[in-house]
Amino acid sequence: MLESWLLESAKGIGRLFLNPLFYWAFILIIFTGIKRIKREREDFGIKVYDLFSEWKYTWGVSIIMGLFISAYTIGVGVVLTYPVILLLGAVAILLSLTGRLSLLSASYIIGIAYLILLFVPKWVDLQSILPSSMSMNIHFSGLTSLLAILLLAESIMLFRARKGLTYPELTLSKRGGWVGQHHLKKMAVIPFFTLIPTGSLTPFADYWPYFTLNDETYSLILIPFLLGFDHIVRAHEPSIAATELARSTLLLSLLVGIFAFSSIYYSVFSLIAVLCAILGRELINYRYRIKEQNKAGYFQSTDQALKVLAVLPDSPADRLGIKAGTFITKVNGTRINQLEAFYHALQTSGAFFKLEIINKEGEVELLQGAWYQGDHHGLGLFFTSPPHNKQINNTAEAEG
Repeated sequence: MLESWLLESAKGIGRLFLNPLFYWAFILIIFTGIKRIKREREDFGIKVYDLFSEWKYTWGVSIIMGLFISAYTIGVGVVLTYPVILLLGAVAILLSLTGRLSLLSASYIIGIAYLILLFVPKWVDLQSILPSSMSMNIHFSGLTSLLAILLLAESIMLFRARKGLTYPELTLSKRGGWVGQHHLKKMAVIPFFTLIPTGSLTPFADYWPYFTLNDETYSLILIPFLLGFDHIVRAHEPSIAATELARSTLLLSLLVGIFAFSSIYYSVFSLIAVLCAILGRELINYRYRIKEQNKAGYFQSTDQALKVLAVLPDSPADRLGIKAGTFITKVNGTRINQLEAFYHALQTSGAFFKLEIINKEGEVELLQGAWYQGDHHGLGLFFTSPPHNKQINNTAEAEG
């Protein structure tokens, strides 16, 4: 039996490379990075984060959650047929074509796939395209249980985003002025094993596999699940926004999990679980947007100080530990509250510079740093101001 499991595991890993979603994930990661970098150059005149930044620091969570989901799907026995797996991949690709990572939630990917499988089976005759061996049998309880676990993974990623990178940009307010905001954004590929019909694996317990229909032997397949989110943070500190969104998503995953478990006994609860996931995700997004709209911008400067919108990685400011949301009150002993005064005071420094700041805890700190060879963007601080490309256009018009 051990030999069969090892062989099927190897085959399952090999099947990963036959899944179009595996290759599409890399294309999407590159496209997302290019789009962000273009916006960074327009706003700040420089690339802030590297091309694969949205994907970085998600690998640990992806592997751990993949192992956890695999243990669940194999231990309990969740069987997905090829048409279901292909449909999940197709829905993920179509949603990602919008360019909105916020649509790459398990609520939408699995939810839409579930509704298609439930209500549109006669509209798409997959059996006329796929080999007859690819059964269309579906166990909806198993699918909704995966939905609950993947929502849990999404909440964990949001919790981790509290201390991770967020992506600054400039945008026009309703009053026509420029305001700063951050994108709380990540994209991950979570690989996990699940069972498919036919293979060399035979049931090892009376209950196993639990989520299947009319099959006697099984094989393994490694599925790449595309997961992402993108929330605009304008009125809150990004870490606070991430915590609130993570808690809401965690509660949603628990609620969906309860309905998914109940569907084992009453199948209608699987539909309720899916509707709860979709409507719950929409409600979370709606409530968050309303809270953002009803508060003043978090990254706005005051009459006494400039507020940092973002910090360039590996810059002098980054080496000093300055964070987004910090107030800069003095530069080289000169009190500043405007960008022109900030840059003028900075030019008076020699090999060293001194800053007086108010950190996010409200404490006053005195910092001193040195310029190093290769420091190419001043201190590496970004503030809310007209975008770089607008400043260049205005200068050109003035000179003309």
